[in-house]
Amino acid sequence: MIFIGTSGFSYDDWKGYFYPQKFNQKDMLAYYAERFDAVEINSTYYAVPAASSFESMDRKTPSHFRFVVKAHKDMTHTSSPVEGTFGLFLKSIEPIRNSGKLGCVLAQYPWGFKVSPENIAALRAMKVRLDDLPTVIEFRNSEWVTDDTFSLLRELDFGFCCVDEPHLQGLMPDVVEVTSKLGYVRFHGRNAKNWWTHEESHERYDYLYSEDELREWVPKTRKIESQTETTYLFFNNHYHGKSAVNAKLFAGMLGLPPVHNIIPGSQMSFGEGF
Repeated sequence: MIFIGTSGFSYDDWKGYFYPQKFNQKDMLAYYAERFDAVEINSTYYAVPAASSFESMDRKTPSHFRFVVKAHKDMTHTSSPVEGTFGLFLKSIEPIRNSGKLGCVLAQYPWGFKVSPENIAALRAMKVRLDDLPTVIEFRNSEWVTDDTFSLLRELDFGFCCVDEPHLQGLMPDVVEVTSKLGYVRFHGRNAKNWWTHEESHERYDYLYSEDELREWVPKTRKIESQTETTYLFFNNHYHGKSAVNAKLFAGMLGLPPVHNIIPGSQMSFGEGF
């Protein structure tokens, strides 16, 4: 089974591209869920919301919808997590866990998280703290692309997050690997020019994939799908709704059920920018 969607959905700069020009933020998720069947919630990296937030999101989405929730930065970006952060996180996601809409947790580690005994121990500790929650690990540093890493992830029953991003030294290559029953791919865009140097953070993700670029991932996705129970595909090239454009395009290339026309006002057609 393949779920496809975007990394985040609540963007003001999507108005006029994905959402109608004048659109209430509280209606965004319901609108989104009519067009895609999964979403990454990335805001939890910055702050753990109250459980009521996920209760609200649960009500606005159909029963087949899936949420992937990014781990809070205190869970992945510090060697000494604040006491209670894991408990708050688990309490927060209870509503979608209970409703069956929690796809998995995405634990994204920073580039500075390199291979070391201490960091391997941190991964083992993550497993204990998250207990039986399905979890996918995204490494940012290419040091982790080794058979030993993949063996460790299989031992811990953690999924490996495959990525598509600029081919820059030190970044993760587009390795396709399966280490659990979960397959996972994040498409970050290939904006090499603005990856390290930009004035605004959104500039890094201002990128529209071409059909040829996405076609490279069709056989790779089929390979992942053949080895897993569930595969998640998320597009993070989110500026001006480009991720939604590419998610719809790639869904069609994979032969997935069609989603609605997602470009109100025709400000961006699939031919533009390719």
